[in-house]
Amino acid sequence: MRAPDASAPPAEPVLSCRGIERSFGGLKALKGVDVDVFKGEIFGLVGPNGSGKTTMVNVMTGFYPAEAGHVRLLGEDVTNLAPHAIAGRGVARTFQNLALFKGMSVLDNILVGRHTHMKPSALATLFYWVWAQREELAHRRIVEEIIDFMQLQDIRDEPVDVIPMGLQKRVELARALVAEPSFLILDEPMAGMNQEEKEYIARFILDARDERGVTILLIEHHMDVVTAICDRVAVLSYGEIIAQGEPRSAIADPKVVKAYLGERAARRHAGVTA
Repeated sequence: MRAPDASAPPAEPVLSCRGIERSFGGLKALKGVDVDVFKGEIFGLVGPNGSGKTTMVNVMTGFYPAEAGHVRLLGEDVTNLAPHAIAGRGVARTFQNLALFKGMSVLDNILVGRHTHMKPSALATLFYWVWAQREELAHRRIVEEIIDFMQLQDIRDEPVDVIPMGLQKRVELARALVAEPSFLILDEPMAGMNQEEKEYIARFILDARDERGVTILLIEHHMDVVTAICDRVAVLSYGEIIAQGEPRSAIADPKVVKAYLGERAARRHAGVTA
């Protein structure tokens, strides 16, 4: 992880959320949530099942409208913009459940990630050999670069539904990266993986930040991963932030231990660690 420069002036957040609220019927899923993510960070958003993590990401990316509060991206208010409009501002995401196109190859699935950069026009089609072909080749070059970056060369032509899930997760991350995002949201990218697969994805996430300059928001249940690669974390419980800061300190907060283990188990944990 990068050590912050204490002498540098505070930077404007890449993403700033203030007072975000969202309900579903009588359930208050988010209760005035504040989150800042700064350039170059890997920021972890963690919490027990049902704490509001994915709802928060869906508000950030325009899939759910916020009922209160605002979302700012690179200083611009993007609250309640449509998902395609937010994607067009340099935001890409992966989903908790795999959203790959079965029956298509690994290469074609990754190429779909270039859609925000494709500008179809009748004139370009008419003069395909002059304009459209040049654009298509440029998209292909970027896709091939990401295939190499994600070490997917050996399966590039395989149907995506016949490769192991760990590789499918890698394909989904590759598809997000070919959009050339400045801000990348990863929703449980290691769910269902074994230890070796988790280590591979963790390495690719770090490389995306360090080599490609991508700021990353990571939702993850594996606390060993969170403490290993995140610069800061925020912990959600029942739609509220209960701890925030350096990963090990935040996760050790008594409120966080209680949220994960329950009050009785948390008291036993405190007794053991005292």
